[in-house]
Amino acid sequence: MYDYVIIGGGIVGLSTAYALIQKNSGAKMVVVEKEQELSAHQTGRNSGVIHSGVYYKPGSLKARMAIQGRDSMVEFCQIHDVPHEVCGKVLVATEPEELPRMEALYERVQQNRLNVQKINKEELKEIEPHAAGLAGLRVPQTGIVNYKAVSEKLAELLTEAGVEILLGSPVVDINENKGEVAVDTGEQTLHSRYLINCAGLHSDRLVRMTGIHTELQIVPFRGEYFELKEEKKHLVKGLIYPIPNPAFPFLGVHLTKMMDGGVHAGPNAVLSLKREGYRKTDIHLRDLAEVLSFQGFWRMAGANMKEGMKEMVRSFHKQSFVKSLQRLVPEIEADDIIPTEAGVRAQAMLKDGRLVDDFHLIRGKRSIHVCNAPSPAATASLEIGKEIARQIPDTLVTEIKVG
Repeated sequence: MYDYVIIGGGIVGLSTAYALIQKNSGAKMVVVEKEQELSAHQTGRNSGVIHSGVYYKPGSLKARMAIQGRDSMVEFCQIHDVPHEVCGKVLVATEPEELPRMEALYERVQQNRLNVQKINKEELKEIEPHAAGLAGLRVPQTGIVNYKAVSEKLAELLTEAGVEILLGSPVVDINENKGEVAVDTGEQTLHSRYLINCAGLHSDRLVRMTGIHTELQIVPFRGEYFELKEEKKHLVKGLIYPIPNPAFPFLGVHLTKMMDGGVHAGPNAVLSLKREGYRKTDIHLRDLAEVLSFQGFWRMAGANMKEGMKEMVRSFHKQSFVKSLQRLVPEIEADDIIPTEAGVRAQAMLKDGRLVDDFHLIRGKRSIHVCNAPSPAATASLEIGKEIARQIPDTLVTEIKVG
């Protein structure tokens, strides 16, 4: 009998295990991961940004956890010698119609109590000499890290604390009742006092395995990236972002310095025909059927048709992608960028077509399910873990101590 079974070996699952072992060092715990390695999906395939909380609605979990999570992540990296850099970023208004959006974003930043400065054209050039823009916002708190390296350190600490990590163990069934949760991996059944579902792209399916009804469904969006060639890396000093369009749920194409010295350009956001589909040709019939039969997807697609078509064009037409980059750094040419690995965002959607904007947790009898944790979840992961540990009933903690 385990005290906790955590499904999902990405950074949110590992951070949750880390928070739980700090809350109750004597707990018997196992992290179950279907792949043969940890952090194989969203954690290992993101932009590596330590977000500062600029974009998120004041008072939301995303706003609170990104702001606190940024500090927690930097502190964790400092304590455990994980390479990282607090390099800052700029958000750039390149057209006159973007200036009111920039002002509105600045007002939101003030509500979130972040130290963000307005900058003019000349000040932008001092920070990013090759960037173009009428004005911008400078966000000094933003950083970069390799989240897979963070996950490896977390796994090391968990193993030292006696936490088991089972790789290559896909969950095929869950039976939750008043006394325990039984998790079937096909090869064995794990019995636990409590279950935490951090399965990312498959989190909604695991919720339904426990018998919980939810109208929420994960819809996968592939983020496609390019990388600047070696001789062009000097064009970007840190992170250069556009002013986001609040009518569209994604941030838009941006330029990001990476921990390995490279500069990534992207991502665009297109529907993935497979939940773990990192290539345009990846198709999974069950995954595709679930999306196409989900009325929420068609409502969302209809409401975002114009921006969605732009994303599709950028996916198949390199020059269109380059034009988006040239709005930020005009010197970038098509020959300056090469494709690099893509990622897939696990985005929760409702039947009415609304995207679930905030982090979203669902409670069961003896379970918590993390059912929406896209960006900035990696930044906020340590805080998400603490929040999950806080939400576990005190009666269960008593059971564990007595047991």
